[in-house]
Amino acid sequence: MQKLVYVTVAALAVAGCANAGVIERACLESNRSGTSPQLCGCIQNVADVTLTTRDQRLAAKFFAEPGKSQEIRTSDRRDHEAFWKKYHAFGSNAESYCS
Repeated sequence: MQKLVYVTVAALAVAGCANAGVIERACLESNRSGTSPQLCGCIQNVADVTLTTRDQRLAAKFFAEPGKSQEIRTSDRRDHEAFWKKYHAFGSNAESYCS
């Protein structure tokens, strides 16, 4: 699965995106050390492959409100549990591909 993510993300990177996605914008606006347009764009490409638009909107909130991730992770709601599994996979793929 991870190889498929790499191939798909590489294809998206080559194709380029005219508009920044919600994850990329949140990443750029976070002003964290080490962020760059290239890194944030890469993370967005991985998000486009692994997360739905709705999931991306929720994940983007974590950049501005880091405590929100803990709230979602510890929630008893099924939709939060399903989201967290996808988000965890997204994070692992983004770390592997964008590092």
